[in-house]
Amino acid sequence: MLFNSYEFIFIFLPVTLIGYYLAAKYIKNQAAKLFLIFASVCFYSYWDINNLPVLLASICVNYLFGRWLTANRSKKVLAAGVAFNLLFLAYYKYTNFIIENLNYLFDAGFAMQNIVLPLGISFFTFTQTAYLVDVYRGETKAYSKSDYLLFVTIFPHLIAGPILYHRDMILQFSQSERYKINYKNLTYGILWFTIGLFKKVVIADKLAIYADRVFNATNNLTMLDAWGGSLAYTLQLYFDFSGYSEMAIGLGLMFNYNLPLNFNLPYRATSIIDFWRRWHMTLSAFLKNYLYIPLGGNRTGHHLRNIMITMFLGGLWHGAGWTFIFWGVLHGIYICINHLWRKTKYTLPQCLNWFITFNAVNIAWIFFRATTFSDAVNVLTAMFDVSNLTGGVIALKHIGGLLAVMIVVLLGIDTVKVERRFVPNYCWLIALILMFVYPVLKLGQVTQFLYFQF
Repeated sequence: MLFNSYEFIFIFLPVTLIGYYLAAKYIKNQAAKLFLIFASVCFYSYWDINNLPVLLASICVNYLFGRWLTANRSKKVLAAGVAFNLLFLAYYKYTNFIIENLNYLFDAGFAMQNIVLPLGISFFTFTQTAYLVDVYRGETKAYSKSDYLLFVTIFPHLIAGPILYHRDMILQFSQSERYKINYKNLTYGILWFTIGLFKKVVIADKLAIYADRVFNATNNLTMLDAWGGSLAYTLQLYFDFSGYSEMAIGLGLMFNYNLPLNFNLPYRATSIIDFWRRWHMTLSAFLKNYLYIPLGGNRTGHHLRNIMITMFLGGLWHGAGWTFIFWGVLHGIYICINHLWRKTKYTLPQCLNWFITFNAVNIAWIFFRATTFSDAVNVLTAMFDVSNLTGGVIALKHIGGLLAVMIVVLLGIDTVKVERRFVPNYCWLIALILMFVYPVLKLGQVTQFLYFQF
């Protein structure tokens, strides 16, 4: 079930909201919690019920490891729990990738396996891995089964994040005010959800048309094609994923839960280090706190090595393919260069810093989007082929549209600022209705969110 679908907006969401608050009012808070767990499980199963045993098995094993670590903070127990999660993820996500590469290198002839990637496996696996590490560090307490189950399954984050941390979420489940209708939270939740829906349907899905045209025909691109396609995908990815994340935040607010912010104007970053503090912030926090720092961080003389390992694994997390790995390695190189540049004490104008950063990110996204390395190379080659400047599938009016979207991005217009300026009056009500109705009328052409594939 997609957030941008009629069955979610007009059936699942209202039924779940009404059931949640009625259960809390007429039975008790625990009933509301159990109802939300049941609704979240139904939400997940709607996509493919065969995925449900995978999710429940992961939850049961990790909960048991968490209880075990609470009673006995042992490195061996932690290692076993983390190993389970990594092997669990590796089996479903990387088995065929490993087989494919073994066959290529050694002509092994291993048969490809018929493994269906369970929806959201990367997100709920990372959420629970972080939880186990926090238990070992003594940062948690023994939570009830229902609290843990809701922590992992709560439907706004389950499919494509944000990655949740126990310190941000589980404590909210025991607060009585979460189970009473809060009209302010409900209003702001609708605001966030509507803006996210608009970003996805009206902006991201339109940009996808231009991006797909280019990346599906990389052998015959002009310079204008290549730049237009790369910029279209760079902007599409941002509006698609930030749209999902803001819809998730809005849904959380409707139920009185605060989900973490995942984006902070990343395309205004003036360095790659700054970019990663703004882009997919919950993943950045995970990579830093649960991978980079345990590797030694910057406390040893090997911090550049630790950066490269972290970003290599970050790329691999996104997808079982060498294009994703190369994307991660490329960002690792960027970050290392950024650190080395800082040591020189030289400074450049901020506008030049932004220009370099944005184009470095844009070039890296080409590998993220391209199906093969050759496709990515074709796009890059065309981008710098000044002898083949005009013509192609991207019309000048589309370039104008891309530039208009870029201006909106660079002006720093984001949902946090909109929320601060929001006033519950008729003007805002009309604007919100129009912003909701227009994308809803387009839902007959429902498209998946890009991060569903990760």
